[in-house]
Amino acid sequence: MLKRRGLLAGLAGLVVLAGCAAAPRDANGNPLEALTVVTATGEHRFMVEIADDDAERQRGLMERPPLADDRGMLFQFPDVAERGFWMHNTPSPLDIIYIDPRGRIVSIARNATPNSDAVIPSNGPASGVLEIRGGRAAEIGAEPGDLVRHPFFATE
Repeated sequence: MLKRRGLLAGLAGLVVLAGCAAAPRDANGNPLEALTVVTATGEHRFMVEIADDDAERQRGLMERPPLADDRGMLFQFPDVAERGFWMHNTPSPLDIIYIDPRGRIVSIARNATPNSDAVIPSNGPASGVLEIRGGRAAEIGAEPGDLVRHPFFATE
């Protein structure tokens, strides 16, 4: 009986350790989460970093190399408001996708100019902003009204 309990306790420990496996990370060690953009051309999967506090949102993708086709950063805000982003110290073009609380794309700023301090408005209330490699939104056929699936959004 004692041996069986010991074996079961050991197996339970392995299950706990397996359940605590590290989340996927990028080359810089940043945790990544799955996100899907649903367009007329299909479902397009990305692995995104999450920027959900003021420091992370302020830093964003500054001074970073160009993003891979399946990578991005999702900025999460605690409120819904008109948003404005800039490309200060961001060396490669990005597509900036503004998203409402239901996961619908509000607007897309395509190929935002690197290192620009010009503010790019959302042109509508948004609670999330997805940044992906410049030109990628066009490649996947993303348009305002398309759906972004991620646990942050209350998708339909």
